[in-house]
Parts: sequence; C-alpha cells; structure tokens
Amino acid sequence: MAYSGKFNPTNIDKYRGDASAIIYRSLWELKLMKYLDQHSGIIEWTSEELVIPYRSPIDNRIHRYFPDFWVRKKDPNGVVTEVVIEVKPKQQLVPPKKPSRITRRYLTEVRTFAVNQRKFETAAEYCSRNGMIFQVMTQDDLGVI
Repeated sequence: MAYSGKFNPTNIDKYRGDASAIIYRSLWELKLMKYLDQHSGIIEWTSEELVIPYRSPIDNRIHRYFPDFWVRKKDPNGVVTEVVIEVKPKQQLVPPKKPSRITRRYLTEVRTFAVNQRKFETAAEYCSRNGMIFQVMTQDDLGVI
C-alpha cells in the first residue's frame, strides 16, 4: 500500500472542500474515491477534512484525528445518511501477535494498534452524538458503503 497521489474528481460539484488538493494514500483509498465520485447515490463527500480530537493512550495528550472520508449518501428509498469512513488493511484491526522475543517492530505495532483503537472509539462516539455512522473499511469492504 505504498501508493499515493493526487485525485482529480470528475464530478467536482460532489466534493465538499478543496477539490484540487485531494490526496490518496493507498490504492484502496483511490478505489473508494473513484466510487464516491461516480456513484449516483453519493450526494457529497470529503477526504481528510473532518477533524476529531482524541486522547492518545500512549502519551495521554489530545491529538487530532482526520478520518479518511466523510460521505453524505442517499439510499434507494430516499433516506439520507452521513458516514465517516476509515480505510485500513485487515491486519491492522487485530492486535499484533506477541513474538517469543519483544522487538521494536512489535512495540511499534502495539502502539499503532492502541492509538487506532482509541481513534475508532472516539470517532464512533463523535458520530453517534452527531447523527452519523462510523465505519472502518478493509480491502474486503471497498465499494460497499
């Protein structure tokens, strides 16, 4: 997932924010951006524009979390919902397995997992308070929102 670049939407009017500065940080994000840009049920969307403050479990300080996407969509029945989406690889959603010898890599994975879990918990609470849905999407979910 080392692919990144700039996304140029076809339906620029659907993007709420600076459409000239849309950056994807993985091919999975690019795939979702194309879907959001082209799908008729998507009313509007943003990428990394929403800010949710959270307290890090590592340093106990307040940090800013920028979820990957905010989407306003209309389902076939005409119901409009807002969804906040984070795109992650499946392996980052489960705790790292403890090796027989503790390595720097393992400690980094443990910290990353703890921070991500806190971000997700805080985002879910934020969305609940604001009438939105929080969703973590993996490579298995892309295109199904």
